Amino acid sequence: MKKGINIWSFPQGMSIEECMRVAKSAGFEGIELSINETGELGLESNRNDILRYKKMSEDTGIEISGLASGLYWKYPFTSNSREIREKAKDICKKQIEFANILGVDTVLVVPGYVGVDFIPGSEVIEYDRAYDNALEAISELSMFAESSNVCIGVENVWNKFLLSPLEMRDFIDKINSKNVGAYLDVGNIIYTGYPEHWVKILAHRIKKVHVKDYRRQGCGLSGFVDLLAGDVDFPKVISALKDIGYNDYLNAEMSAYKHYPLQMIYNTSRSLDKILGRD
Repeated sequence: MKKGINIWSFPQGMSIEECMRVAKSAGFEGIELSINETGELGLESNRNDILRYKKMSEDTGIEISGLASGLYWKYPFTSNSREIREKAKDICKKQIEFANILGVDTVLVVPGYVGVDFIPGSEVIEYDRAYDNALEAISELSMFAESSNVCIGVENVWNKFLLSPLEMRDFIDKINSKNVGAYLDVGNIIYTGYPEHWVKILAHRIKKVHVKDYRRQGCGLSGFVDLLAGDVDFPKVISALKDIGYNDYLNAEMSAYKHYPLQMIYNTSRSLDKILGRD
């Protein structure tokens, strides 16, 4: 397995090029980028803009290990609003298009939500309607993903939706596309379960993996801690991933420290070395 880091782990305001250089310096093999509404790697970026980021990675000597987006919290596939659902599909198509240009095999997609505690005033959607809306949208997008040779990785997040590995498995199987699978976040599971169970059940459906750590005695988002400081049983997780033949990236998704924020990047790299048995 290879070690990568998500660009959200860096302080706000750092350019993509700066993030790539720091990630490479810290020993990461890959960096996962994110498509934004505006600015760098924004929805309005053109092919030449995207190729410039690809060349940056090549010049830096670091692979682009995935393409995420935080826009699905604002534009969820599950929304009661058809206009918002269509916007979400447009974003996903753009994300897939960018990934194809970058040579990235998987995009991280939040499938929507039923409700979100950490976004005040967010829409609350009836569970069955949310399920049907997300299933319809991602089923439609699967054809675009197949034609673009890019996989959609549906992430498990704190969205009150797809709450168990059985439900996630069945959701993916209903779409019935080799280009749709799971983007497993091991830290997000600790609040309600055990990531090694998800790995066993989702098996070959896992396209990519996010790593972070969570302390069960924490409260809400404050329970997320440095790797190896929480309750993720990384030996069991790595063993389960090896059992299913997973040999792709572990992309760390962390929060920058308040002071000396780049130190977290280096600390995370060292912890991933331990987790992967390199140290």
